[in-house]
Amino acid sequence: MGESSSKIIVVVPTYNERDNLPVLAGLLSDLQLPGLRMLVVDDNSPDGTGDVADELAAKAPDQVAVLHRTEKDGLGRAYIAGIGRALAEDADIVIQMDADLSHPSSVLPIMVETLRTTDAGVVIGSRYVEGGSAAAEWAWHRRLLSAFANVYVNTILRLHVKDATAGFKAWKADTLRAIDVASIQSNGYSFQVEMNYRTVRRGFRIAEVPIRFEERTIGASKMTLQVQIESALMPWKLLFKRS
Repeated sequence: MGESSSKIIVVVPTYNERDNLPVLAGLLSDLQLPGLRMLVVDDNSPDGTGDVADELAAKAPDQVAVLHRTEKDGLGRAYIAGIGRALAEDADIVIQMDADLSHPSSVLPIMVETLRTTDAGVVIGSRYVEGGSAAAEWAWHRRLLSAFANVYVNTILRLHVKDATAGFKAWKADTLRAIDVASIQSNGYSFQVEMNYRTVRRGFRIAEVPIRFEERTIGASKMTLQVQIESALMPWKLLFKRS
């Protein structure tokens, strides 16, 4: 995978992120990573995020593209649509990244380099490996829930991943094709877990690099009770499906 010819597509699902999106576009542009492009997947945001994305794409068509979806039916569906588009456009590397600036764009070159120089099928930006951390603003119950979720998922599914629920990931396109992303049924945060599970089951290695996870500064969190319940049930569903 030659650096000069490789195509890197950053898939960014959005719902009411009009203030954060231009900031993220600027941060990605500043990296000056050859072949890097952002694909915004907007779920018909009522705050006009889709219009902001279209403006960014009009100004820099070689750096930003937009996929408009007509309904809001979850993070997993948005990622499947965006990853499908990225693979159809022959991306070599596909990155999953939140629009709320919680994922540090400065770590992207390290994640990409790790993919290029090791046998890893996916690289996770991890809060829980040495050198990683979560936002200081995180309330104690958020920290506890996150830590418990990782132990819980790893105990049931034996992923051997420190940050099993992380949403900041860089994938080799071949890995994504092998795990058949389009057939994944789960949504929300459990979508991330199912992707990891399929990756491990098919014999690909998951690498982790440390990040500092920041609390969003603008907008509302998408972590609902329904998302938490689905996330709790998903590992058992995967396990019973396998057996």
